[in-house]
Amino acid sequence: MSSWVSHLPPEARYGNVIGLGMNEEELRANVRLDTYHVQDLNAHPTLPYADAEFDGAGICVSVQYLTRPVEVLREVGRVLRLGAPLVVTFSNRCFPTKAIAIWQSLDDAGHGRLIERYLLDAGNWRNIARLDRSPQQGDLLHAVVGRADPRP
Repeated sequence: MSSWVSHLPPEARYGNVIGLGMNEEELRANVRLDTYHVQDLNAHPTLPYADAEFDGAGICVSVQYLTRPVEVLREVGRVLRLGAPLVVTFSNRCFPTKAIAIWQSLDDAGHGRLIERYLLDAGNWRNIARLDRSPQQGDLLHAVVGRADPRP
């Protein structure tokens, strides 16, 4: 669910950063990506990657646009190694014409509980935690973090 920016810390170094998003022009402009794949997860929630291929994943300010979130998060758990983290971040902003209805009806605490429910329903996540990382000033920043557990 990447675009022209990955929201990764500029000082962090990664072995390989792969983005998946809907807009090839934006993905091509993202300087943090080593490679990318164009895909609409609402139409095709199956990820084009092998089981246990990745050491971590992030979904930044995009989960509110998924129409099949449990399927997508189950797939993310499949492509992560055992114990690898998924960090789902969100703020109090969104594109109301694109966000799913339930997202728009909840407050920030409700958003966190909803994401937690998605991960539980996906069935391959453990150690799920909701975090508030909002700065003293500026936009709110919340996260739900889970660890992949692809075992049945």
